[in-house]
Amino acid sequence: MSRPAGRTRFDTVVFDLDGTLIDSEDLILASFRHTMRTHLGEAPPDESWRRTIGQPLAVQVRDFARSDAEADAMIRTYTDHNLSEHDRLVRPFEGIRDALEELRRRGRTLAIATSKRRVATQMGLAACGLPEDWFASIVTADDVTRYKPDPEPVLRALSESGEDQADRAAYVGDSVHDMRSGRAAGVCTAAVLWGPNDRAVLSPESPDLWIERPGEIPERLGAD
Repeated sequence: MSRPAGRTRFDTVVFDLDGTLIDSEDLILASFRHTMRTHLGEAPPDESWRRTIGQPLAVQVRDFARSDAEADAMIRTYTDHNLSEHDRLVRPFEGIRDALEELRRRGRTLAIATSKRRVATQMGLAACGLPEDWFASIVTADDVTRYKPDPEPVLRALSESGEDQADRAAYVGDSVHDMRSGRAAGVCTAAVLWGPNDRAVLSPESPDLWIERPGEIPERLGAD
């Protein structure tokens, strides 16, 4: 799919969560370091975990665990730390709430497709003042059998939102996994630049749109 780089209207806009709607990078990396130190004695460089952000935790730990049992233990350690420190370390991105409110005012349908589990997703939305009822669909890692970069999360979000035309929808995310999932689903892919990944990381995925600041979202994705 090739899209113009200017004003473009979409009826349904699906968002990733971490790094797109909520700023959870400090929490994610703190939980990673705690987990690796607990089980391996030391934490590998942050970049080794940062490049996996956007995938489910069960997938992320595979590169570090030395056995299935250790992987299960790492997941428990990470989850316990993540939930206990969540509200202290998670914060909203400036301008996101206003941008979503404007999209809703313009009659656009909003949805979420995230690799986060449902409990953590609900906690993140609450901590950042984003009401769940703003979203026609919230698809989490608990709701699918195939995760990003597979298109299933995005396709399910579209289906639950009542959107049956992929060319009238966009998927907004901050990772290569988001871009690949959206492209495989046949929707416009919009890469944001306020998350942990910059243009150098995302450019090889050839996003259809670039969005540099949350305040640009209504005009880039909801132009009348």
